[in-house]
Amino acid sequence: MAKLTKITTQKKNKARYNIFLDKGRGEEYGFSVDEDVLIKHKLQKNMELDDAAVQALIQSDNLHKSYTLAINYLSYRMRSEKEIRDYLTEKETDPEQLDEIIQRLKNERLLNDQEFARSLVRTRVTTSSKGPLMVKKELIEKGVHDQIAADALHHYSFDEQFEKALKFAEKKMRNDGRKSYKQQIQNVQQTLMQKGFTGDVIKEVLTQLPDEENEDAEWQAVVHQGEKLLRKYASKAEGYELKQKVKSGLYRKGFTFDSIDRFMEEYIEE
Repeated sequence: MAKLTKITTQKKNKARYNIFLDKGRGEEYGFSVDEDVLIKHKLQKNMELDDAAVQALIQSDNLHKSYTLAINYLSYRMRSEKEIRDYLTEKETDPEQLDEIIQRLKNERLLNDQEFARSLVRTRVTTSSKGPLMVKKELIEKGVHDQIAADALHHYSFDEQFEKALKFAEKKMRNDGRKSYKQQIQNVQQTLMQKGFTGDVIKEVLTQLPDEENEDAEWQAVVHQGEKLLRKYASKAEGYELKQKVKSGLYRKGFTFDSIDRFMEEYIEE
């Protein structure tokens, strides 16, 4: 049995207290606790504590420290249950206390995967160009149950998906102006798929894009790409071989035979 002989405030943290004990060999430092633990257990001078009581106080303080870590982690943004579990595990929280902390956070409505999922979906709709499939992937990676993720994505309407995808596609077409029309369309499709948009949305977006290439723009693109190919192969081939390499390169880039033949006639001497 030990007697609590002194309680002092820590110099660097006024919310923590050092507990001194006398176990029959004189006063010595025993352990430290947070102010909340001190008040909860009504620690005071001359209180007698056996080994079990001391261990219980230390465990109570560890629990409080882990809970405080979780609260601080949540202060930056909402988190999923998996994120909290992973974070506290990384901070070496006692596995036996982890479930208790998680349940307390849920009871205090500070941890809720449904609300977290809806919040993340709203944020991605507002601040990113991600499609629903990519947002769902992000939710699953954060440990959100598949059905909860699917329910949250109901808040990402088809119209919002279409508007976001179309805006991106139009910008992509402008940026790819020096590529063939066919390649521009292929790039739009591929990139929208990578961003997680569904086939239905992509199909609808493509119907809103120009269905025919602008002849002037297409010709400028042929010239740009053709000249690049000429510079690339000029030192490696000549004559018929050079023509074939340039023609093949332009065809792979999606240009029409008419455009390719015109370039060959105007830019490559017989």
